[in-house]
Amino acid sequence: MAKKRPQTKAGKQQLRDGEIPVVGAREPCPCGSGRRYKACHGRAAAHAVTELVHRPFEGLTGECDWVALRELVPAATVALTLKDGLPEGVPSVTLATVLPMAWPALRRDDGSVLLALQNDTPSGDLSRDLAATLRRALDAEPGAPVAGERAPADGPRLQDLLAPDGAFEPAIHSGFEFWVPDAENAAPEVSASLARANEAAIPTTRLVGVDAAYWCETPEKNHLRWVMPHPEEQLLDALARLHAAGTSSLGEGTRLVGSFRAHGLMVPVWDLPSTMGAEDCEKPAAEFVERLTAALASDAPLSAEERRARGGLTNRQVTLS
Repeated sequence: MAKKRPQTKAGKQQLRDGEIPVVGAREPCPCGSGRRYKACHGRAAAHAVTELVHRPFEGLTGECDWVALRELVPAATVALTLKDGLPEGVPSVTLATVLPMAWPALRRDDGSVLLALQNDTPSGDLSRDLAATLRRALDAEPGAPVAGERAPADGPRLQDLLAPDGAFEPAIHSGFEFWVPDAENAAPEVSASLARANEAAIPTTRLVGVDAAYWCETPEKNHLRWVMPHPEEQLLDALARLHAAGTSSLGEGTRLVGSFRAHGLMVPVWDLPSTMGAEDCEKPAAEFVERLTAALASDAPLSAEERRARGGLTNRQVTLS
C-alpha cells in the first residue's frame, strides 16, 4: 500500500515559487506541500540542470575555438575579459584546456585564476557549470584549487560573465608548463601529472589564415580538424557539392574523410600526408574557403551524385557531444 502523504497544516504560510530555497532531495519541500523536495519544487530544478544545451558557447566571441579547445586541442590558454572587470586582487583570468590533477579551476598564489575547459561537468549546460566554477575561483583563497560543484539551476552562464566584445585568441602550447610559474620546482604530484600530460599531448597548431582550423600530427598521418559555424544541413549540402565535384580536398594526397559533431557545430576532418605541416595547409585552406563559400550560396537541388556524396559524409559523422 502506498504511503499517505502528510497533510499540510491549516493556516501554514505557503512560500511563493521565487522564494523556495534548495534543500536536500529527501527533505520536506520548504513550500509546505508535505512532499519531499525532489518530488516537488526540486523536480523543476533538477530538470533545469540536466537538460542538455546543444550549443553551450553560442553567443560567445570565438564559439568555434571554444569548441575546438573543449574537444580537440590538448594544451592551450586564452585570456578572458570579464564583463564587470577584474575583482580586486585578481590580476587576470585565463581559460586553460586542462589543469593538473583535473582541477576545475585554480587560484594561483598571485591571485590570478585559471579555469579548466575539458573537465566533466555535472549538468547538461556546460556554460552554466563553467560560470559557477569561475565565480567560485574568483572568491577562492590564493594558492587554492577549486573543487567541482553542481551549478544553481538559475545561476549565470559564461555569456553573462564575459565581455561580449572581448577578444578570444587561443595560445597553443606544446606542453603543459603553463600550469605552474616554475615547473622545475613544482610539487611532486604536480610534476608527475605534468609529465603524464606532456607525454600524451598530440602536437597541434592553429592555422593563422582561416578561423578555428587545427592541424595535428599523429604517427601515421597528419590531420586538419576545422570547426565551422554554418548550420549543419547547409554545410553538409555544400561539402557534398564539393566532394562530388572532386574539389573537397586540400591538395594532392589529402582527403576529406568525415566530420565530428560537437556542441552543436560541425567539424570536418581531412587526412593529410605525414610530410604536410601546418604551414603547408595555409594556402589550400584559404582556397577551400572560397570554394565552400560559393557552395554554401547555392540553393539548387542536389544531383544524384551529390546526394550519394552527402550520404557518405553523413555516415562518417561522429558525435562528440
